[in-house]
Amino acid sequence: MSGFEIGIISIIAMLLLIYVGMHVPVVLALISFVGVWVIKGNVKIAISLLWISSAKTVADFLFGVIPLFVLMGLLVSTAGMGKDTYDIANSMLRRVRGGLGMATVIANMIFAAITGVSIASATVFTRISVPEMLRYGYKGRFAVGTVAGSSVLGMLIPPSILLIVFALIAEESVGDLFIAGIGPGVLLTASFCGLIAIMAYGFPNMVAEPGALDRKVDEKPMAGRDLIKKIIPISILILVVLGGIYMGLYTPTEAGAAGALVAFIFALMRKQLTFRKMWDILVETGHITATLLFLIISASMYSRMLGISGLPTELGRFIGAMDAELWQLLFLYVVILIVLGTIIDSVSIMLIAVPLFLVILAPFNIDLVWFGIVTVIAVEIGLLTPPLGLAVYVIKSTLVQKDISLADIFIGAAPFALTMLVVLILVLFFPGIALYLVDIKDLWK
Repeated sequence: MSGFEIGIISIIAMLLLIYVGMHVPVVLALISFVGVWVIKGNVKIAISLLWISSAKTVADFLFGVIPLFVLMGLLVSTAGMGKDTYDIANSMLRRVRGGLGMATVIANMIFAAITGVSIASATVFTRISVPEMLRYGYKGRFAVGTVAGSSVLGMLIPPSILLIVFALIAEESVGDLFIAGIGPGVLLTASFCGLIAIMAYGFPNMVAEPGALDRKVDEKPMAGRDLIKKIIPISILILVVLGGIYMGLYTPTEAGAAGALVAFIFALMRKQLTFRKMWDILVETGHITATLLFLIISASMYSRMLGISGLPTELGRFIGAMDAELWQLLFLYVVILIVLGTIIDSVSIMLIAVPLFLVILAPFNIDLVWFGIVTVIAVEIGLLTPPLGLAVYVIKSTLVQKDISLADIFIGAAPFALTMLVVLILVLFFPGIALYLVDIKDLWK
């Protein structure tokens, strides 16, 4: 068999093994090892590939950004900043029809700007927002759907683990990707709030029990002093992390370290950190980091195996001979990402699909920063789609209310997934949504 044929068989075998339930990084590493062994006919070359991918792929200083941002996110959650963001948003929107839902979305946006992890957002706001919405008569399906939908903002609004992963794959600037994520992130937040308003006014029975939305909220607005006490720590953390990157004071990796230190100080000041909690945070950081880095190492092996097989080059020639237009290839790419989202997690999708399509789309000289934002939005739709829907499973495992089923969460999240699809189409047709702030930054240089 030719290398091209082996490459095709490896992709089919990979998808079959993933569908039967084998872990993605194990599949990628196994397929890559066997593929190189068969192509070269020498097991020593396959072993060398394993060594190179393990020793050199994650040795780059930039990869230190992953554990640091994960650590920062866990410390922020421990410090209670997730509840603070919700309290601030709820105080501002408590008298708006559907305001609790909008408060959840806006709080998630703010929380995303200081953590960058969707799963953290889903966990925190399942515990904070869902009980509050149920208390005010909102339906469980709407409450969990709102949390699931808005949790995806954690991977779009900077800082974002997915944007960092894309930057590593495409060798693009992490800072530019962070800036590019702001416009689409704000647009998605506004679209979610608009969706909630449409549902609250046009389809109130889908949102709450009869009369619940017309009920006046008796709670007084948050006192100015309390509001300031909650806003200041959040503002400082955002300024330290994002401000430092945008002003060129330090690299994204150093920004993660600075953010983790500030979050650690706030957790200590609020007396939310014990030796036991700190140990648990460090262990969880290690678990999450090890999982991500194992994925990245396996994906590096897979990318190298594909390169040896010649599959990306042959596919590029085949598509070039088809004379396919850019929009056709982008449509195919988005469909593949959304379909893969039904079976595997976001990072795995990016590590599998992005290297392949970077080669295919190279002749079109597309803006890779814009392409990264398109990729992240498309991948994040997969967090809400069955059967995997990682955010949905996180919410289900965190829920105290056991009468809300997995199907309820998927159904509740469906309008938000469709809204994400609309925003994705807008970003595809109007790249300026993502690139406007990047262009302004470049003009300042």
